[in-house]
Amino acid sequence: MQNIRTPEGVVFSLMLASPIIRMLAWLVDLLVIGTVTWILRMVVGLFLLVSMDFAVALWFIISFIVTIGYGICFEWLWNGQTFGKRLLRLRVVDEGGLSLHFGQIVVRNLLRFVDQLPMFYFVGGTVALLNARAQRLGDLAAGTIVVRQPRIGSPDVDEIGGGKYNSFGLHPYLEARLCSLVTPHEASLAVSALVRRNEFDDDARLKVFRELAAHFQALVKFPPEATEDISDEQFVRNVVCSVYKLSENQTGKNHVRKNTL
Repeated sequence: MQNIRTPEGVVFSLMLASPIIRMLAWLVDLLVIGTVTWILRMVVGLFLLVSMDFAVALWFIISFIVTIGYGICFEWLWNGQTFGKRLLRLRVVDEGGLSLHFGQIVVRNLLRFVDQLPMFYFVGGTVALLNARAQRLGDLAAGTIVVRQPRIGSPDVDEIGGGKYNSFGLHPYLEARLCSLVTPHEASLAVSALVRRNEFDDDARLKVFRELAAHFQALVKFPPEATEDISDEQFVRNVVCSVYKLSENQTGKNHVRKNTL
């Protein structure tokens, strides 16, 4: 487990991915990359009829682009996941637990060449085994960690105050977009903050929810009528209710329909 401490002293926990499960995800990615490069090799082979030197140079360029671009492209489009990571429910996140910046993705993928030396990720694997956060060199340079992403369970609606009105429901398109952009670990952090809100002192509580709300507000901009006159804490509660699809028409015990991120 990785404990993340906010400046207010609030601690959240994330489940770190072990080097073994990361290697399994890498093998899946290697299979995908191998398949793509094999197809492209057949195409590049046609240029041998024109010039062998040109074909060889073109192949080296394509190999570099595919090998490095694969990780950069999918980790950016899929919020820290590739095919292998998605299959094994892993995700790359910032050391602070939030989504990656594009620069972090580029750095960690460019340094794969060093981590792979001399072969089979010997350098990167050794560093990860000796590192408390299981970080390879690329992760250390980029300030990232790889976490396991367990299936999101159903939070206790009574604890997070799910019975309160969720103004986001008036804008289903924006709500759906929000659900697609909020990652499971971000949703878990928000739930944890709501469940533990009474443990914070007043200043810490205000600051935690202000920062969480600002992060979610940057993802999707709702019209003023959906956000005006609500506190940062209520904004975060609305996000959680939308992501977990809380049903407001239930009787008896509330149920949460699982988010399909």
